[in-house]
Amino acid sequence: MSEYSCLIVEDSPMMRQLLVFALARIKNLRVTEADDGVDGLRKLASASYDIIVTDINMPIMDGLKLVKRVRSDPAHKDTPIVIITTEGSQEDRQRALQLGANAYITKPIQAPQVIATVKELLKID
Repeated sequence: MSEYSCLIVEDSPMMRQLLVFALARIKNLRVTEADDGVDGLRKLASASYDIIVTDINMPIMDGLKLVKRVRSDPAHKDTPIVIITTEGSQEDRQRALQLGANAYITKPIQAPQVIATVKELLKID
């Protein structure tokens, strides 16, 4: 059994808990939490993750800037990124995917959808 690691970048503690709780249902997935994009980058500087789940609307550095930074770093350029956001517009989705996000989930999130997306990107059955 291989172990996977996930970085959750979300400024709302309640939303973060919800994601941690949902992802806890995936066996062998270790979750690390970051409170915003800057904290997320700090954590990425000291470790690598198999998948990143990030919100778009965050203070200091938003999720799109984070995606851009992650994609420009050779160490993380292939790490799957899931965007979770209240912004359901087509333009936002387009922009996120253009910047290199692999999946886009709009809030209110459904745990099964998050679990299925993460499993699919990590290729876990």
